[in-house]
Amino acid sequence: MEMNEKIEAALDSIRPYLEADGGNVRVVELTEDMVLRLELTGACSSCPMSTMTLKAGVEEAIKKAIPEIVKVEAINIAVV
Repeated sequence: MEMNEKIEAALDSIRPYLEADGGNVRVVELTEDMVLRLELTGACSSCPMSTMTLKAGVEEAIKKAIPEIVKVEAINIAVV
């Protein structure tokens, strides 16, 4: 299974939760140093809890499925 397929499979495991709140997530890129950059879409892009969702939900699911990925970051949320 290719890296992109692994990433999508991991994201698919949490997408129902994001979609239930009117949001979703899209892969932007995987950098050479194994940082996965995502874009939160729909309601997730403007939700005040999106930083927590990214860290506790998305990043945890990705790292569990693909330990090679060292960090997950969203390109479109303000980190406070």
